[in-house]
Amino acid sequence: MIKVENLVKRYGKFTAVDDLSFSIGKGEIFGFVGSNGAGKTTTMKVAAGLLKADAGTIFVNGHDVHKHRTEAKRSIGYMPDFFGVYDDLKVTEYMNFYCGVHKIPVADRKKTIDSLVEVVNLSDKREAYVDDLSRGMKQRLCLARSLIHNPELLILDEPASGLDPRARVEFREIIKELKDMGKTILISSHILHELSEVCTSIGIINGGKMIAIGTVSEIQEKLNHLSRVKVKVCSDFSLAASILKEQPLVTGLVEANGFIEFSFSGEVQQKADLLKSLVNKEVRVTHFEETAGSLESIFMHLTNEEGEEK
Repeated sequence: MIKVENLVKRYGKFTAVDDLSFSIGKGEIFGFVGSNGAGKTTTMKVAAGLLKADAGTIFVNGHDVHKHRTEAKRSIGYMPDFFGVYDDLKVTEYMNFYCGVHKIPVADRKKTIDSLVEVVNLSDKREAYVDDLSRGMKQRLCLARSLIHNPELLILDEPASGLDPRARVEFREIIKELKDMGKTILISSHILHELSEVCTSIGIINGGKMIAIGTVSEIQEKLNHLSRVKVKVCSDFSLAASILKEQPLVTGLVEANGFIEFSFSGEVQQKADLLKSLVNKEVRVTHFEETAGSLESIFMHLTNEEGEEK
């Protein structure tokens, strides 16, 4: 459905996307994972035909997005990370305007609009003004707009950004429904665990390069020694964190909700030695839990490893 070959995009002397290659098959949901500035949005804009690459090619449904722009764009629905809406229009008026932009016949517009607002769960807001919608509703409306011409490929840049937990769940369910409708979806997000729940495969990008790609389970298998560890101590929090940060097998350490969490890339005996080192330095450990390597721990491990190599 979409094939990216040796993509390069520069802004002056800065290389935002560096020889990037990957492909997404029809009906897949591909999660694009990366921190700010990693190259996700730039790649998506080039794929949507909004930016010109300095090198490389992107094919959508067999069409080069720059040599055959019109044909390629018929297959693409693009939802940017910062979307524009017209506050003085009602939902149906807003959708009707974009039906006109996409040259949907007037006789077909009501059916098209009714169908799409139902897909994004906005049927009860048909006559509401856009300005009165919540952020989550506006984002769903923007998604409906990107579906007007019935594209086969959806490019969604941070669609859940700024949403509360309930709105994120609602948006995730809509994504699953779109997959059931046969849509191919390229989606980026910082909410890593949610991507793992909906995506058929993921790509982790760092510094403009793809550093890992595959299903979540495939990437976990490649790093089957990687686990996430949670530690809780009585009152020696700073001392424990300081000791752990000095350990070469510990990466991605964070302090949250009274726990110290980190990725650990050692074996079972080395985990035992790690706990022993805390106890030997008189840190009073009350909780030491190992969990399976999550998408977050994989991301932290891989991006740290890439940074160290540079």
